[in-house]
Amino acid sequence: MAKAKRRTLFNCNLAGFTYYDGPLAWEDLKVGTKLTPVAENNAHDPNAVALYYQDNLLGYIPRNRNENIRAFLEMGHADIFDIRISRMSREEHPERQVDISVGICAGKA
Repeated sequence: MAKAKRRTLFNCNLAGFTYYDGPLAWEDLKVGTKLTPVAENNAHDPNAVALYYQDNLLGYIPRNRNENIRAFLEMGHADIFDIRISRMSREEHPERQVDISVGICAGKA
């Protein structure tokens, strides 16, 4: 079985982490944890992409980075994304405690 090829699109903070289930899930999270993107109907951001770990809403892809990802999700291509926690630090400002790496994958076999 061939390994999927991954290309990083960008790295950024996980927006809103402290406002949702992030603090509750902290002990279960680690660098490399895979997150699931979900296009969300949101009155504050028409392109909102929520990020989940299991049933926990951890936060969002920042609004200045979400438009293209949202478009692919709406077209049914969620499986191409590989979104993982890339950094965690309790000592940082609450909105900078968790960073993510947003990648795309090709060549799954």
